[in-house]
Amino acid sequence: MLKIHNTLARAKQDFVPMEPGKVRMYVCGMTVYDYCHLGHARVLVVFDMIVRWLKAEGFDVTYVRNITDIDDKIIKRAAENGEPIDALTGRFIAAMDQDAAALGVVKPDFEPRATQYVPQMIAMIQALIDKGLAYVAGKAPKGVSGSSRIENPDEAGSDVCYSVHDFAGYGKLSGKSLDDLRAGERVEVADGKRDPLDFVLWKSAKPGEPAWDSPWGPGRPGWHIECSAMGDDLLGERFDIHGGGADLQFPHHENEIAQSEGVHGHQHVNYWIHNGFVRVDNEKMSKSLGNFFTIREVLEKYDPEVVRFFILRAHYRSPLNYSDQHLDDAKGALTRLYTALKNVPPSPLTPPPPGGEGDQSSLSRRRGRDGEGEIDWNNPFAAAFKAAMDDDFATPEAIAALFDLASEVNRTNDPERAGLLRALGGVLGLLQRDPVDFLQGGAEEGGFTLENIEQLIADRVAAKKAKNYAEADRIRKELSDAGIILEDTPQGTVWRRA
Repeated sequence: MLKIHNTLARAKQDFVPMEPGKVRMYVCGMTVYDYCHLGHARVLVVFDMIVRWLKAEGFDVTYVRNITDIDDKIIKRAAENGEPIDALTGRFIAAMDQDAAALGVVKPDFEPRATQYVPQMIAMIQALIDKGLAYVAGKAPKGVSGSSRIENPDEAGSDVCYSVHDFAGYGKLSGKSLDDLRAGERVEVADGKRDPLDFVLWKSAKPGEPAWDSPWGPGRPGWHIECSAMGDDLLGERFDIHGGGADLQFPHHENEIAQSEGVHGHQHVNYWIHNGFVRVDNEKMSKSLGNFFTIREVLEKYDPEVVRFFILRAHYRSPLNYSDQHLDDAKGALTRLYTALKNVPPSPLTPPPPGGEGDQSSLSRRRGRDGEGEIDWNNPFAAAFKAAMDDDFATPEAIAALFDLASEVNRTNDPERAGLLRALGGVLGLLQRDPVDFLQGGAEEGGFTLENIEQLIADRVAAKKAKNYAEADRIRKELSDAGIILEDTPQGTVWRRA
């Protein structure tokens, strides 16, 4: 049985979906005011891996990953650029889609944008006011008050805040008590707030900012209410899995629980999953330290599948330490797997997906639902892979099983085992390319294009025939210095990039 580390329980638990055979999952997506960075890459790849495994296990998955397209940072960046907000967000949504596709990430079933769900957010805020869990900032408490509205429509808008001390379960996800939080509070109480820990549900509009009409005057939603409203609308009052980066555990996800459970009066999510931080050379990635990398900056130097492999090589809950050395190691390791496939054409266990590596028909083939290409999970290598993935998505151990299988492929030249290697790799979104394309791909160095390389190999063959071994060695060294590795086989000379 699949076990998931549930942040709420602080332990691994057997995964039991609310509805047999179906999984509903929500993941907090990007705030689109800039290019996605390595932390975003990890969220994208990790939850793509989780969805793939749930589907490989036979679950019908409904996957929602939202987009925050209205936010203080978005407003500030658009003003700095002198461009409309929707132009800014549209540009970076397109860039995010390009980055995700390069990393082999399948698009979610639903990708709601916050600006499309403002009416649902207003309704949820009003419900919290009606239950005495929220208030219009600056107004004296009146108990349960459905009348906390702006009475004069010409009156300037007001903030609406959540009353944290009125929700008994606050802190249960993060393990933080209100007393501990207040002891660490160093911020003055904002105008109209009753408690420093209260957070904003609705922000009154400032001059020049986008605004929506509401019972509390013109304004826009706070960040936390966005995900509560979108998850509620698309997945229901309670669903199976909610995920995101570890940085969202508090306060964002804590506040989501307070909002959603405050409205509905029952548990909001059964399993909370959080992926670990990305570090750069053992330091936290941040712009202030100058070690901040966007996905596209990394992809200028490394093949996207190498980056995906690098992310999956670490357990999703552990810190991920980025460095060129670790990416180079990942490239070398992935090269070994593709080399095993190159040497033995795989049997047609899993034909190349017609619509790309994330195509759903290929996933169903791996489950054997259409009667072709079913993985035999009793095979020792497949069983080891499955045991790892069922243990809280332990991709390092699953990838170790791939290397054990690759060693057997190299030893036996067995096409069926090569087909199994490709099939199991495909469950992780790996090993779906033509091996030669991968091994000969990558950034060109020193002007060594495919034509250059083939010509030099031909020149070397001619030199060897003429017994000019010094020239042959010189050509080999020239290619080696440029990262081109030659291998002489009975069928001729083949090459790959180092």
